[in-house]
Amino acid sequence: MTISCGIAGLPNVGKSTLFNAMTKAGIAAENFPFCTIDPNIGQVSVPDPRLDSIAELVGPEKIVPASMQFVDIAGLVAGASQGEGLGNQFLARIREVDALLHVVRCFADDKISHVSGEVNPVSDIEIINTELALADLEVLDKIIDRVRRKANAGDREAKSTLELANRVRNAVAAGERGWAARLKREEALGIKGWNLLTAKPVIYVANLSEQESDSELLTEVQAIAREEGAMTLEICNRMEAEIAELDGDDRDEFLADLGMTEPGLARVIRSAYQLLGLQVFFTAGPKEVRAWSIPTGSVASAAAGSIHTDFERGFIRAEVIACREFLEAGGEVQARAAGLWRLEGKDYVVQDGDICHFRFNV
Repeated sequence: MTISCGIAGLPNVGKSTLFNAMTKAGIAAENFPFCTIDPNIGQVSVPDPRLDSIAELVGPEKIVPASMQFVDIAGLVAGASQGEGLGNQFLARIREVDALLHVVRCFADDKISHVSGEVNPVSDIEIINTELALADLEVLDKIIDRVRRKANAGDREAKSTLELANRVRNAVAAGERGWAARLKREEALGIKGWNLLTAKPVIYVANLSEQESDSELLTEVQAIAREEGAMTLEICNRMEAEIAELDGDDRDEFLADLGMTEPGLARVIRSAYQLLGLQVFFTAGPKEVRAWSIPTGSVASAAAGSIHTDFERGFIRAEVIACREFLEAGGEVQARAAGLWRLEGKDYVVQDGDICHFRFNV
């Protein structure tokens, strides 16, 4: 399954620098608004030390990590929902992604201009959220107009849709933070096809400076995130870009000097993965060790289907072992000798880190 996260925010807050660091794509990241017009798309591996440990024991020909797609979306400005700054084009790009990394500038630097003339995270976030809300209101008004006639004619499904659309519209119009998280499961499924911008899960990425903690500005971002039920990550985009250029021992030494065990970007990638309610299971054999992305709570037959639809259609059984047990046993042969592999049916709920072999017949 292809999962995508859009990197959004005002112009000149560090979106392209973050994208460059994550993908090493080397795209333009200049000090002027709308440097990014066409979206840049990169595929990024999800860091998972378990995959490396499994591969060390198996010795496969190929190792394939789970991955996510990141989209560098041009900066939005006030009036974007009315077309300002090519806003309609950029908002359309946001509709296509599954989640948002909202980059917020939390540092002052006279050498780097700010589109509003001053660094103010609260105002910056409000501008973006307002534009997303205004765009959603336009969509919701069209939905309401479309179903109202059927609802007035007594169509029960249309009445239900109209009630939900009006309730969502009121929440969006009132600027309620985190309204989507309060929907019931069936309601969340009901609005999925509407592709609302304000319903997308968000991680606020506070872009800090190298010299100072920027604690006051960061605290403001964290307060907004708590109110919305969103996540906050603090990184220095410029420093992460420097780390991304290093390899092997040089990178490890640089991280050690900074008191870090891994790049901050690894946290960003894993957090985006978790934000979307994803987990991994592994397949392991001499040809390939691979991590597969599935929604948390997926059953064995659905997990098999993520590999190939035939696996789900002809599912018989799954041979399963927890990654920890596999590693502690010393590999597949030793785990089988110890009786650690078990057979599970199609309704078994796959756990994060399970290693699975699927039996099927088509």
